[in-house]
Amino acid sequence: MTAATVAETPGYADKRERTGWYFYEWANHGFYTVCVTVFLGPYLSSVTQKAADAHGLVHPLGIPVAAGSFFSYVVSLSVLLSVFVLPVIGAIADRSPRKRELMAVCAYLGAAATVLLLFCTGDRYLLGGSLFLIANICYSASIAVYYSFLPQLAPPDKRDSVSSIGWSYGYIGGGLLLAFAVAAVLLGPKFGWETGTIARYALASAGIWWAGFTIIPLVMIRNRPPLEGVAQGNPLIFGFRQLGRTLAELRAFPLTILFLVGFLIYNDGIQTVILLAAQYATDELKLAQAVLVPTILLIQFVAFFGALTLGAVAKRVGAVKTVIGSLIAWIVLIVLAFFLPVGQILPFIGLGVGIGCWCSAAARRSAGRCSASSSRPARKPSTSASTSSATRAPAGSGH
Repeated sequence: MTAATVAETPGYADKRERTGWYFYEWANHGFYTVCVTVFLGPYLSSVTQKAADAHGLVHPLGIPVAAGSFFSYVVSLSVLLSVFVLPVIGAIADRSPRKRELMAVCAYLGAAATVLLLFCTGDRYLLGGSLFLIANICYSASIAVYYSFLPQLAPPDKRDSVSSIGWSYGYIGGGLLLAFAVAAVLLGPKFGWETGTIARYALASAGIWWAGFTIIPLVMIRNRPPLEGVAQGNPLIFGFRQLGRTLAELRAFPLTILFLVGFLIYNDGIQTVILLAAQYATDELKLAQAVLVPTILLIQFVAFFGALTLGAVAKRVGAVKTVIGSLIAWIVLIVLAFFLPVGQILPFIGLGVGIGCWCSAAARRSAGRCSASSSRPARKPSTSASTSSATRAPAGSGH
């Protein structure tokens, strides 16, 4: 797309372009659902255990780590790196007239790393951990760029609705891919397929799904002149400078700092539960993949309606009340999860349906959108750009 074409696409997007934007959720949610939520934690833990010594330890970079905890440490490292990477990516996206191309780079790097998980076999736990780091950070970075489109897709009073529709697309897309994985898990024993083999191909399928369906938004979304103005000079250097200016300016806005810290804790608390749910179900509750995978599939489709409902509720009562209500329900459900009986299927399914109904991830995005209007500083464009990017970027995984 030429600079002249970019300049000729002002104003808000039409229905076709918004539909293209929705489909990026359809594309990337397979990674989050199939790879992050279901298969990677238990599979990478099993690979790590094969590499463990007599004391049950592995030694990445010479550091002794319990084999069962390796995935948790990788997730934590991913969060830490995202805290540094995503604000810079967000600052670049806010000032870039090539958001579409930037999103494509992040998406296809992440998808490639996900496909390469197919080769995480035997005791190659370091390969699996490294690929997950790349895929997860690229996923989060692509979401940060993806959300930088929103201010030019719809006016402020319709952004909650547009975002909730996109979120619901994600649940359906991720749910469909997970449905294929459910079929493989349930039918696998009849064909002699091992659980590890099914997991590897399910992980690779998430990368293929992500790469394939990303073509739709890349074709349908248009580049527009950035609202904050085009960055001057090297985009990467500009991104760091933008972040530095924002941090300096934030000293004058203690409420914004407090909000961002609270949002980070809130967001990453939810991410921890989602990322480790599968490992908790298999290791602590002793539930088989044949129970876990269909339950998470059910949650996806329940959450589709939850996302739409929360979008309507946020529009009616406001994002703040919606987030508070969802958070209270979330806390109650997670406390109940601690008391789930080992090996009991129905309580686990019931808890999953409850989490899907409240759809706290959708509420988390409402918090990010709320912050863009109520918490970010309004004095200078540089501050508003970086703050909005930080709040819409999912620090835990990104979702």
